[in-house]
This record gives sequence, C-alpha cells and structure tokens, in this order.
Amino acid sequence: MKYSLSLSVVPLLLSVASAAVAGRPKPEFKSYDGYKVFRVPVGSDASKVSGIVNKLGLTTWKGAPRAGAFADIVVPPTELAAFSKEIAGMDAVTMHDDLGASIAEESTFQTYAAGAVNSTWFNSYHAYADHLQFLRDLQAQYPTQSEIVTSGKSLNGNPITGIRIWGTGKGKPAVVFHGTVHAREWVSTMTVEYMAYNLLTNYASSSEIKGFVDKYDFYVFPVVNPDGFLYTQTNDRMWRKNRQSTSGSTCIGHDINRNWPYQWSVSGGASTNPCAQDFKGLAQGDAPETAALAAWLKTTKANQGIKLFIDYHSYSQLFMTPYGYSCTAVATKNTEFQALAKGAVAAIKAVYGTTYDYGPICTTIYKATGSSVDYVNDVIGADYTFTAELRDTGNYGFVLPANQILPTATESFAGVRYLLLNMK
Repeated sequence: MKYSLSLSVVPLLLSVASAAVAGRPKPEFKSYDGYKVFRVPVGSDASKVSGIVNKLGLTTWKGAPRAGAFADIVVPPTELAAFSKEIAGMDAVTMHDDLGASIAEESTFQTYAAGAVNSTWFNSYHAYADHLQFLRDLQAQYPTQSEIVTSGKSLNGNPITGIRIWGTGKGKPAVVFHGTVHAREWVSTMTVEYMAYNLLTNYASSSEIKGFVDKYDFYVFPVVNPDGFLYTQTNDRMWRKNRQSTSGSTCIGHDINRNWPYQWSVSGGASTNPCAQDFKGLAQGDAPETAALAAWLKTTKANQGIKLFIDYHSYSQLFMTPYGYSCTAVATKNTEFQALAKGAVAAIKAVYGTTYDYGPICTTIYKATGSSVDYVNDVIGADYTFTAELRDTGNYGFVLPANQILPTATESFAGVRYLLLNMK
C-alpha cells in the first residue's frame, strides 16, 4: 500500500483476556487508535530520516534508521500532518493504516478449552495463562516422553516455563529453543510451541522425528520474558523489554538480549539510555531473566552438553549466526555455520516460497552486543548457535495476522529439520 494520510479509525473493543475465555487486552491497554506505521527508504545518508524521527519524537520498530535500509516508523495522529511534509517525495509505504485496529484484530484470542491440544491452537494468538495451560496439556498427553521444566524466574516471580522432550531416555545432548525474548514478538511464541507440538505429536508416526527425539533432549521455552509478554497483553502491545526499573530513571525495562555477560561493554551495539528500547542495563547480567537463563544453560551444558541453540525473534526473515558484537570478528566454526544457515533458509523457502537471508548478526541486520547467541557460542560452548527473525519483512511487522502463524511455524520447523539432519 502506498503512503496515505487517511485518518479513519476502527474502534477497539477491548476486554479481558483470560484462560478459557476469548477476549482482548484489558481496558487500560495503551491505545494505538489512529496511529500509522510507515516504511521509509533511508537511502545512503541516514541522518535525514533520523532527523525526522528525532524532531517529531517518533518511535521506530527496527532500531535507528540505517543507510541502505528501510526505517519502519510509528506515527501518532498528532504528528501525521508534520510527518507527511517531512517525508514528501520519499516514496514511503504504509504498513498499518490504523495500528490500533490491527492490534484489535490480532488480539481477538481463540477460546482454549483445557486439554484440547490440537493444531487449531495455531490458528490464533493466546493469553499468557493459556500458553501455560497448553504446555501442561501437551505434557499430560505424553507423560513418559516429556516434563514441564523451568529455567528460573523473572523479575516479578513468573517461572520461565518450558517443556523437555525425550525419546528413548533422558540425558542426551540438548537442543534449546527460546521464544519471546522481546515481549511484542508474539509469532515467536507460537513458532517455538509448534516445535514442541510437532516433535511430540509425530513421534509415533514419523521415523524421522522419532530419530531426532531419540538422539537429543529438546528444551522448548516459548516465553523467556514472561513479565514483558504479560505487559503486552494487559498494558502496551508494543512493549519490548522486561519490567525492570533503573536507579535514577523513571523509564522501565532492560533489553534482556543486550544484557548477556559477554561483550556487553562493547560500544555501538546497545543503548546506555534506560528509556531506549535496546537499553543494555547498568551491568552485564543484571536482568534477572538473563541471569537465570545463563545459569540454566551453564548447568545444562555441564550435565549433558548443548548441541543446538536457536533464539527466535521477529521480524525480518533472517537466519543468523554469531557474531553480533563485531562485524569483523569471525566465529571459529563460521564456514560450517554459514553452510548450515544457507541450507536452513533453502529448506524454509521450499515450503511456501518464503525468502530468508542469512549471515552473521552484525553484518546481516545490525550490531548487537550482549546477545544470547554470542554468549551461548563463546561462553557456554554450544556446538551450534543461531538466531532467527521470523515473518515478515515489513508488510505487518510485529503485528502479524494470525493466519500467518501456522505457515511461519511450519516453514521454521523445516529449517530446524535441515539442521538436525546436517549437523555434525
């Protein structure tokens, strides 16, 4: 859709989202009625678009505008007229004509009846309590092959809940999937849950999946940022960070994927401003979620080894490798990483034709310090580490329609399948 300044607003009908009752976020939910999201080509000089963003006090969805890329910019109704003048002639594209209406449609949760574990789960997004119930119900259907696990607690005391899956016995090398590191990336939650669902429900009928589960212990954590995820459902759909306060600031939240205790102090890959979306924290590992996850990974590595770690995010359709902290440092197994990433994106594309790019984080998307993938690769010493940015590339961004959940998850599993078949 080409750039438009129409101010039509679709009212949001917000109601309580709870387990077993369909609904939308609570009434105090931050309204994005009339907000628009635009994709603006940055060109060779990022300063012009950055200047517009700063001048009008706007927010962006993919970090600061970068030369040669697109900036996805959220514009409130009060700034639409000024924004239209600033970007005249820049060939902007509308991603969301009314972000509030898009959120309302996305957040119409499907009713989930406890115990009803089937593929219809992936037809809509869900309330956090339902996610927990889904995992419990999935485990209850396969009690001799799975167990509910936690990798610590969040700042607010919410367990970081996952499911462990095994075949012929426990204690094999671990495959670990993380979802919802950044709270607003809802499709990552569903995609990671699909991994668990597919492995368990097809174990008895697929010799290939049986082979995977008999070879590895799978640890699937759909929501590693539970406080932030809850906040996206009760207060602000666009929330990214955890819910941690910072001394001397009224701004809330640390970016738990800029807080890992490795290459944290390197400049240029995270913000030192507590109000920024990518605030790195006051000290490495000072986010309770990061500290808990790091400790769990260390213990798991010592007890059984970690074969594969994938951190799932959205959006941009990327399948990336270490490193994020540097655009010149090269991972020891970089040649093998790139070959596997190339194969994974080819496998993803073979399902529905969805195109992913691949390569090291820093050169593929942007510099990111204190990231999980760099930490798990160099400190934990997992055999293979990747991070994925799921659908899409900019039509919808973070507010991806529910009808894309299952296709996203299905093609993502195809990428994982390639890795499991080809890792050494």
